[in-house]
Amino acid sequence: MTEHATLDAPDRLATEAATVIQTERAGLDALDRALQDPSGLGGAFARAVEILLHVSGRVVVTGIGKSGHVARKIQATLCSTGTPALFVHPAEASHGDLGMVQPGDVVLAFSNSGETTELGDIAAHTRKAGLPLLAVTSRANSTLASAADVALTLPAMPEACPMGLAPTTSTLMQLAFGDALAVVLLRQRGFTASDFGNYHPGGRLGSRLRTVQELMRTGTDLPLGCEDTPMRDVIMEMTRQALGCIGILDHNGRLAGLITDGDLRRALDHDLTTTLAKDVMNRHPLTIGPDIFAADALRMMNERDRPITSLFILDADRRPMGVVHMHDLLRAGVG
Repeated sequence: MTEHATLDAPDRLATEAATVIQTERAGLDALDRALQDPSGLGGAFARAVEILLHVSGRVVVTGIGKSGHVARKIQATLCSTGTPALFVHPAEASHGDLGMVQPGDVVLAFSNSGETTELGDIAAHTRKAGLPLLAVTSRANSTLASAADVALTLPAMPEACPMGLAPTTSTLMQLAFGDALAVVLLRQRGFTASDFGNYHPGGRLGSRLRTVQELMRTGTDLPLGCEDTPMRDVIMEMTRQALGCIGILDHNGRLAGLITDGDLRRALDHDLTTTLAKDVMNRHPLTIGPDIFAADALRMMNERDRPITSLFILDADRRPMGVVHMHDLLRAGVG
């Protein structure tokens, strides 16, 4: 490696970068074609999904070097999409961490060459313990593939490295293949966005996946009146709650309509001492159920021709459970 190398011109740098991407894209295209072959990788993939779907324990993901980095990412993705998984480092496994691998588990091992010596002890342990071994490799006749219950042989494609040495195309293919496993398992399990939200409670993503039931105002914070409530009392309740609206109930306690600040302004030419809530209310307001995601509620508020700032949450009998204001959603990090 020379010191103080002269930087190539920007167009040449861009061309070299494009070549890397084209080479890696070719690897993904080859992987795509291989997965369509039911007698080859496609069939092995289906067998692996069946094993992973019915495992009673955890998916023990392992690999070393660049394959190890891929394995750690796939383990995290499996966990976040409903498949319990843990990563075991092959070298540490040989020094006691094999105790983490328990009856009922399945081992998913990543090794491009399939000859990674550090994986030997884990592979041997699966045979002794009677655990399924799934091997992701690019060499069908490798030691690891031969030891596996299911050999998931990826196409052998050129690395993007000009020397053909640094793992580039191969690790991208491993990553895409692992993601495919995780996503197919997600769909087979019926894993929902709500489940995903339960596994991602922190940060902006977690906020967007919270339901309105978690954020709504209830009880005495819920602005309510009856159809026969005089408008002067309606105004007092709207002022007290400061949400810019009030829900109007029928004699059965169901939501009959809604009065907003806009409705109130339009009613100012009435005699407010004799006008009742039912004379002013909107009888067909937009309402939602308790299981609507906060992000969807915010979108519903904003996508109307005249955006609204509050939504009433109703139960199956159209009885108000709560109300959510746009500011409640924004303060919770939704948006």
